[in-house]
Amino acid sequence: MKKTAGRVTLPSQQNFLKETKELMKRWGADAIRDSDGTKLDQEIKQLDAKIYTTYFVARNHNDFAIKHPEERQQIYLMSQYNTATSTTIEIDFLKGYFTEQMEPDYIHDPKVWWEVIDRTTGEVVSPDHWSVNQTANTLTITETKQWHEYTVSFLAYMKWDPTHMYNHITNDWGDTPHDIPFDVRQPHANKYVKEYLRKWLKDNPETDVVRFTTFFYHFTLIFNHLGKEKFVDWFGYGASVSVAALEAFEKEKGYRLRPEDIVDEGYYNSTFRVPSQAYLDYLDFIQQFVAKEVKELVDIVHEHDKEAMMFLGDNWIGTEPYGKYFKHIGIDAVVGSVGDGTTLRIISDIPGVKYTEGRFLPYFFPDTFYEGNDPVIEANENWLTARRAFMRKPLDRIGYGGYLSLAYKFPKFVDYVEKVTDEFRDIYNKINGIKPYTGLKVAILNAWGKLRTWQTHIVAHGKWYKQAYSYHGVLESLSGSAVDVSFISFDEVINNGIPKDIDVIINAGDAGTAFSGGVWWKNEKLTTILREWVYNGGGFIGIGDPSAYHYQGRFYQLANVLGVDKELGFSLSTNKYFTEAKEAHFIAADVTNFDFGESMENVYVLTENTEIIEYSNGGVHLSSSSFGKGRGIYIAGLPYSHENTRLLLRAMYYAAHKEKEMKKWFASNVHCEVHAYPEINKYAIINNSTERQVTDVYDGAGKKHNVTLEASEILWEDYSHEG
Repeated sequence: MKKTAGRVTLPSQQNFLKETKELMKRWGADAIRDSDGTKLDQEIKQLDAKIYTTYFVARNHNDFAIKHPEERQQIYLMSQYNTATSTTIEIDFLKGYFTEQMEPDYIHDPKVWWEVIDRTTGEVVSPDHWSVNQTANTLTITETKQWHEYTVSFLAYMKWDPTHMYNHITNDWGDTPHDIPFDVRQPHANKYVKEYLRKWLKDNPETDVVRFTTFFYHFTLIFNHLGKEKFVDWFGYGASVSVAALEAFEKEKGYRLRPEDIVDEGYYNSTFRVPSQAYLDYLDFIQQFVAKEVKELVDIVHEHDKEAMMFLGDNWIGTEPYGKYFKHIGIDAVVGSVGDGTTLRIISDIPGVKYTEGRFLPYFFPDTFYEGNDPVIEANENWLTARRAFMRKPLDRIGYGGYLSLAYKFPKFVDYVEKVTDEFRDIYNKINGIKPYTGLKVAILNAWGKLRTWQTHIVAHGKWYKQAYSYHGVLESLSGSAVDVSFISFDEVINNGIPKDIDVIINAGDAGTAFSGGVWWKNEKLTTILREWVYNGGGFIGIGDPSAYHYQGRFYQLANVLGVDKELGFSLSTNKYFTEAKEAHFIAADVTNFDFGESMENVYVLTENTEIIEYSNGGVHLSSSSFGKGRGIYIAGLPYSHENTRLLLRAMYYAAHKEKEMKKWFASNVHCEVHAYPEINKYAIINNSTERQVTDVYDGAGKKHNVTLEASEILWEDYSHEG
């Protein structure tokens, strides 16, 4: 592979000039950045490279925050459940929380802004029946009902930015002052951030790219009393709440939010929850405010002839890249952490920016770079999973973060990254701006729609929960598959119908979640639209607990489409006779071992017309059913793997009645894939594994040939036919 340069961002630090120059040359870096906890000295800033400078808008300004404690960021928290054993109960509402991060808000009247709830009945307790001891941080309720449970929803001020806290604890920063987050909605803070940015830009002429990390409100990250993560929601808007915001919301929307609209029974409106209308209204309200304020900052950066880059993490809340207002911000670039193919597509698919950049793992921190550990293992896994998605929609740049001096101590890692950066540029130079071949148009149906394009339950630093959640497995498989993927919401289907170009709709997730749909499936218009669409030839794939909502004798509301339903224990007296699986089926042709992950149990066939593909342990885990001219496919679970990616691909083609088209561009070996680019008459055969693979390759014209690929190899071939 030819040695190339450019499109790579290198983290550096003080007193590391010689090594920085060496790695710039080896990795082909054309940009240098600082990180949280590092700074660039003047010699490094004079190197022939773009200089990215991390910029914090609403943290790392303690001089201001200490002067205006009333303008610190706020959050609604809920106490633990407390059982009343008498007619009076005293609640330690801070119990379980990290007091170095939070303190109760006593500046604003608790009787107005707090809420006490009888969780046994759901009734709100009158403020006349409770009082707060501000010295002891306790709340006493009188006239309680014995053996009922009670909670307190209280406003708190945040004293420590969560990301700074994480980095501080991870790197043992000792007595380094805690970054205090403040709220730009407040008058002094709003004025300060704009004046400070103008001054900072004048004082930092060597900065080419202002890397906003990020803007105003951190995703919800709450620590427990041990200083460990208690609640993490990368999509959580909890830290955007304030008395000022609640008052402005009431004025704009015409009604007042309750604390319960935010704490949500202690679930804090996590991404898994089907969002309430009040919460959706609040998201829209915050997004409008953030977009307006961010645009002002971006305009200031542009006035100083510098680029504005947004880090898709930390304080990103409100800057939804797939939301209604992002296009008005005017940001030049977005950079985010890449943990796998799905996280890569979150970034690379973002519309309306000049370029996108991925920060690859591992982060150069001591939790990975320590004696005895091999960071190449994580780096290789990270690159191979992300590379599949890269072949569909490449990032414009890649980079790393953390302490470069740590990475430099691991020569094998340095060698590996040199190979990755060269391979990245080689792929990019071939396919950037080129539309890859897609055999199907697939829509993911959930409660969030395009707002959560490629997004499920991402957590801090770009890593995903490793449990075999069906929804993430589906997205990860799709992120590098040769299909066109879109995201639609239940509301869109009800109001606008199903787009005419959709071949297959996928509904995946656990029952009751936003991804499966929960109460949405009670809507008769939704179910009738989907049934009609499948009956007329559409393909529907349900994974996990699709269309799940117990209503009118059905658990799966599209049971007639899927050909299966789930036994909840209510119909055990009704015999189920259909248990025999087919010996062979198109969908399972490449599977040697079924893996449904956490799976679903007690799913049974409705009629003999359903094709059972896998049946074990008293339940169906894979099946297909005809419904009119269309098909419904059921899969009990789909953790990401090469075999499951192939199973899903086959299921999609089968659901769409396009089985014969699947092998237009195709590799027989499940560890390999073919990506074709008709505009440039090239196709790539990639080995997604770390072992040598042999595969038959179908080249788009019905021709088959055999190829051997070394571990992780990409083989590029030209072709002259139309494909």
